Amino acid sequence: MARSGEIPDPAEELRGWVVVGVVPATAEAVVARAAEFARRFGTGLACVAVEPDRMAFAESIDGTVLSYPIAPEDWADEIAFEPELRERLLTVLVDHAGPVAFVALTGDPATGLASFAGTIDAPMIVVGSREAGLRGSLREFFAGSVALHLSHRQTRPVVVVPLAPVARTQALPWEDEL
Repeated sequence: MARSGEIPDPAEELRGWVVVGVVPATAEAVVARAAEFARRFGTGLACVAVEPDRMAFAESIDGTVLSYPIAPEDWADEIAFEPELRERLLTVLVDHAGPVAFVALTGDPATGLASFAGTIDAPMIVVGSREAGLRGSLREFFAGSVALHLSHRQTRPVVVVPLAPVARTQALPWEDEL
């Protein structure tokens, strides 16, 4: 897993970092809710974007992980949190008083979020529910649900932010696609 962005050591009064998985299409809603948890628990907020289109191949002694893109045309010398996404999130977090960090990882999203949360001893991981529609269904079919993987493959609490709740009288998103 390659990583960019640093998490400062928490101050005495800070009780760790809430890790929030950031996906560009749904970032604002999920980060806003995660910021609320961070405020209530007295923690910092670590906004973590995981790029699944890159594969890690080596880790150096200082923790730096080398990775390469699956598609060669996407080559970049280093990974970084997308500046435009960071600006969008800073707009959402304008009233957030606690510390905020932006971290970019590569590899499997669930594995990356779990590993990072373990590294900083996060009290919880916050993710959004799956994207509605065919695109979200295809992504979940091939990669699986990040929330589901997190809830079964690591020990930290996982909070799933509902992104497109439906009334009890309506079909669930995946029922329409069958």
